Amino acid sequence: MSAQDQIRETIEKNDVVLYMKGTKTMPQCGFSSRVAGVLNFMGVDFVDVNVLADEGIRQGIKEFSEWPTIPQLYVKGEFVGGCDIITEMTLSGELDELLAAKGVTFDKDAAERIREANS
Repeated sequence: MSAQDQIRETIEKNDVVLYMKGTKTMPQCGFSSRVAGVLNFMGVDFVDVNVLADEGIRQGIKEFSEWPTIPQLYVKGEFVGGCDIITEMTLSGELDELLAAKGVTFDKDAAERIREANS
């Protein structure tokens, strides 16, 4: 199976997928750590894909999304963005709206606490 096929299958079979450096329990870069931290804190059930474990996936995800950086978040098959976009969406409440609209369970109080801590 090609890297593109693996990526497509992973995104189609899972509601929330984070392509990141490291894992959700042991991120290997600050940007991946920030996005995984937000998702973990908000109680989002997500699949983590460690791009450091497979060079084909690491390069393939950049081509798949036409986005040059890692991490990359997908919700219900849709590319949402990288660290800066997810941070902005979290602070504005847009991430809450997206997750709710897509039927993804998350802790609304935790999302609010993130905003309060960053205001």
